[in-house]
Amino acid sequence: MAIRLRGLADDDLDQLFVWESDPAAVALAAFTRAVPSDRAAFDVHYERIRSDPTCTLLAVEDTGVLVGTIGSFTMDGEREVTYWIDPSRWGRGIASSALEAFLSVEHERPLVARVAAHNVGSAKVVVRAGFVEAGRESSYAPGVGAEVVEQIYRLTS
Repeated sequence: MAIRLRGLADDDLDQLFVWESDPAAVALAAFTRAVPSDRAAFDVHYERIRSDPTCTLLAVEDTGVLVGTIGSFTMDGEREVTYWIDPSRWGRGIASSALEAFLSVEHERPLVARVAAHNVGSAKVVVRAGFVEAGRESSYAPGVGAEVVEQIYRLTS
């Protein structure tokens, strides 16, 4: 595995839309667009975050192949990290390697990671990177159309 982060290109968006429309991935992530299969909403979302200078959005490559995205944004005064990995590549350490690389790009601390409580794999990724659980809250998750318990993790150093 050779993980590299780079800028997200227009050519990456079609593949990203496929991954973000995958029902199993949406069920795990939970906090997605209300209709993940709506391409127009996807395009509006990515146009907004790609043009926002306060958002960082990078492509994740493994041995030169696009395998996901990782980024950060500020919400409610807190800097948060987010990532999405090709579902066919889960369990291979890609998210962990990408987050480790990203933490050398995103220097703001504290950094928050929010994980649906049922997403055990993602919780392991953030804990492995040094995040510590700081609380839980229940929020409406548009991707699944229901309240979901979210674990909140913080990285302070």
